[in-house]
Amino acid sequence: AGRSCSAQEPGAVPAGCLLDLPWEDILVPHILCHLPLQQLLGLQRVSKAFQALVQLYLANMRCFDSSQVWGAAFLNLLKDNKVLQQLELQNCSDWLTDRELLPVITRNHHLHHIQLKGCAQLSCHALMVISLNCPNLRRLSLAHCEWVDSLSLRSLADRCKALEAVDLTACRQLKDEAICYLVQKCSRLKSLSLAVNANVGDVAVEETAKCCPELEHLDLTGCLRVKNDSIRVLAEYCPKLRSLKVKHCHNVAESSLSVLRNRGVELDVEPLPQTALVLLQDMAGFAPFINLQI
Repeated sequence: AGRSCSAQEPGAVPAGCLLDLPWEDILVPHILCHLPLQQLLGLQRVSKAFQALVQLYLANMRCFDSSQVWGAAFLNLLKDNKVLQQLELQNCSDWLTDRELLPVITRNHHLHHIQLKGCAQLSCHALMVISLNCPNLRRLSLAHCEWVDSLSLRSLADRCKALEAVDLTACRQLKDEAICYLVQKCSRLKSLSLAVNANVGDVAVEETAKCCPELEHLDLTGCLRVKNDSIRVLAEYCPKLRSLKVKHCHNVAESSLSVLRNRGVELDVEPLPQTALVLLQDMAGFAPFINLQI
């Protein structure tokens, strides 16, 4: 009933068409999932049956990427969906505010991946709502969301302890204390970006190292207060570390990076060539403290 096009409505497609295939078992999981959202929106206009099929697909969609839709269409597409697991909304600052985001978050309690990079018009209230409604959240990007503050990050840490990857690039309101609270509560972190934040220093990096033994990727690009001591602690406490970014960390030198480099950790700065090291050591005796960043 309402699941095929055998009933000949005015404007309906003739019997024996695509719509006679099982909707939930074939069309939704194996065919519609391969169509771009713009084509699905166009497909809705073919007939009432196709409109019902597309609405069924949208209500059961697990992943949503905003790259093809925006504004009012976003709310309309997800108005019946309660099973989202992945929400990609990067660089939606032109239209995405709390008004559009929060209804979607409050209906979807199974989200484990949320991408909000560059969504500048949101507020810290959005992060609070995410914390309250997404207990299974594992990956969250808040890069270049300068509205993120210490209080909203603490709420996230208190309620989303399964987090494995957090991107806080350019969240400049955050200081060492807020980062320390996050890593103490979310000890399963494997990937963390604190890049482009001059407030982040050794205290945050050392606490991250001690609290997150599973850490694999750490981005400290442009963290000017980070120094050699915290990098040594990182090397000691994070045996699974695979990559470290310290470009523009002018107080981090090869003397602390060499341990990680020798262990095979991928670094984004190159060591000074050995011949130059010998020459500088002969001239001034400070070669071990030089970090040549290319």
